[in-house]
Amino acid sequence: LVDQGDTRCDEAFLRKTYLPPYKAAVENGVRIVMASFSSWNGTKLHADSYLLTDVLKKELGFTGFVVSDWGGIDQVSSDYYDAVVKSVNAGVDMNMVPYDADKFINAVKKAVSAGDIPQARIDDAVSRILRVKFESGIFEHPYRDESYIQTVRSAGHLQLARRAADESIVVLKNSGGVLPLKDGADVYLCGRGADDIGLQCGGWTMTWQGSAGDITEGTTIREALAAKYKTLSYDADGKFGKHQDSAVCIVVVSERPYAEGMGDSPDLLLPSDDRAVYERVSKQFKNVVLVVLSGRPVVLGGMAEKPAAVVAAWLPGSEGGFGVADILSGAVKPRGKLPVDWPSSAEQLPYTNYAQGKAQPLYPRGYGLSW
Repeated sequence: LVDQGDTRCDEAFLRKTYLPPYKAAVENGVRIVMASFSSWNGTKLHADSYLLTDVLKKELGFTGFVVSDWGGIDQVSSDYYDAVVKSVNAGVDMNMVPYDADKFINAVKKAVSAGDIPQARIDDAVSRILRVKFESGIFEHPYRDESYIQTVRSAGHLQLARRAADESIVVLKNSGGVLPLKDGADVYLCGRGADDIGLQCGGWTMTWQGSAGDITEGTTIREALAAKYKTLSYDADGKFGKHQDSAVCIVVVSERPYAEGMGDSPDLLLPSDDRAVYERVSKQFKNVVLVVLSGRPVVLGGMAEKPAAVVAAWLPGSEGGFGVADILSGAVKPRGKLPVDWPSSAEQLPYTNYAQGKAQPLYPRGYGLSW
């Protein structure tokens, strides 16, 4: 809902809910951990020595290194020297400096000379960084192999991208067995996201914030469904003429691409024009399948109640069109499960409300239908 948030919970809840994925990652050999811009009970993670050093490095036995987020150390204090001292002592081993590296280097040198940062802390940080570099073979092979560029969008890449979409899509609702679609079904398709690679990919892809449109090669939902259903009718705005009662209308609604704070939302509602398309076709068709393209759970409101089926496709990527078509057509059985609770309204947040029994999600974590 909000970038760079402040998680408010006690340690018991943190250990039960948030720590297990990090424990699993360390046990499976992760070598680099990035400190978050966010906070825990008011303390910036970049300055939280308890979590970065006592828990991550000592308790979990993490022997890799901790890197700051982009300029994350700068947010710890209005006094830059103080921010550097607190962050390095807390356990940040490498600083991702956006602009002025010399400023950071000079602050560290000054802090070590003054005894504000122990030399042992610097030695530990350097040892961790060098260890990971040696393990990764960077000293033997310091340059990238440009021959790999020729493998981009190879058959293996496309197959893997399609598989990733197939396995991550979650079927949230399927009333009356409308899914999978029958062979030769009379299919209508609408929604801007149905024919837009950029909306399938989202932010942090071709550019930082991402954008709608033909941003890269790939297969849209429209293209993939058209290959399976030769009589497919498409209109982005959902303005269709007469049709049989047995016809199925697939409505693709989508968040607009974003990254970090640009994705902050007070209500988690989908764009109004997408909701208008859904309302239009829901009055025309008996069998409506709602496909949601989003980088997080969004508030569906009435859109969760009326359709015959609801499918969370997330941001399925450049081959996501095939992934959505695979699931809707039954070529692949859905296996995806929700990794988080799906709220019925923004008022149910934060997430701790679910764990503490203060709210019931629309769909709980771990939920997902199949056939």
